[in-house]
Amino acid sequence: MKEVVVKCPATVANLVCGFDILGMALKEPYDIMKLKLINEPKVIITNKDDYNLPTEAEKNVAGVVLLSIMEKLGDNIGFEVEIEKHIKPGSGLGSSAASAAGAAVAANYLLENRFTKDELVQFAMNGEKLASGVKHADNITPCITGGVTLIRSIHPLDIVPLNSPSLFVTVVHPQIEVKTSDARQILRKEVLLKDAIKQWGNIAGLVAGFEKGDTDLIGRSLEDVIIEPVRSILIPGFDEIKTRSKEAGALGGGISGSGPSIFMLSTDEATAKSVELIMQEVFQRLGIDYKTYVTSIAQEGVSEISTK
Repeated sequence: MKEVVVKCPATVANLVCGFDILGMALKEPYDIMKLKLINEPKVIITNKDDYNLPTEAEKNVAGVVLLSIMEKLGDNIGFEVEIEKHIKPGSGLGSSAASAAGAAVAANYLLENRFTKDELVQFAMNGEKLASGVKHADNITPCITGGVTLIRSIHPLDIVPLNSPSLFVTVVHPQIEVKTSDARQILRKEVLLKDAIKQWGNIAGLVAGFEKGDTDLIGRSLEDVIIEPVRSILIPGFDEIKTRSKEAGALGGGISGSGPSIFMLSTDEATAKSVELIMQEVFQRLGIDYKTYVTSIAQEGVSEISTK
């Protein structure tokens, strides 16, 4: 195999209360990446979109991942990559993770699957460090494995796949920018014990809800008392969308990753579409351009479309 084309799904990280430890893959949107093996130890990057991301390998999320794989291999090989992004950078939907995970998985296909999924996550986290300054895996892991995942630990890496209930996901991406690095800087450095206890209960409840398929428990557990109250001030209309969506029957939701996208979970498509209308109405009234998706949890992560 000398060439592979892969589809790289968007992801929702944190899942409200699980900061840096919970994430899920979405069926839409997704990026397309084409990777070729070349007989020179270098990475050549071509962008097939209008986002003007860096093409120097050391400054590009996918490039950094491929360089780390080349360093590990020590062979006289390199990669040529074409990236067609449909997950807008800075959307909070795992755009950088899609590039990083896509590069790692596609390279592994070309290398006859010599690396494990845990090793691929480790490679891909190098891309996340470039994008946000931190090696976090809550977008990377579901992007690679699909479904809902718990990252119990980074050092050592300990990934726990969770059951994924058949839920609908409504997402709105207001066309404003919230950089992950900036969204991290505004977070409090210390947390009150009473808030930590409440957060631990919600995380445990959410994980139990996924494992049991208990949608009522999932809904009760979608509460964040630490991160969301700080970050939500960066997103106009957030409180109204969350309140009205739950009144319309959504289980709950919150900020996708570091924002500005907002996601809500619903048990049926009709409710999910009602939530979409609420999101659209709020941002139309605020005069902010937006993009909405009504989708579901992707059970498959980065996947092969074609090979040569």
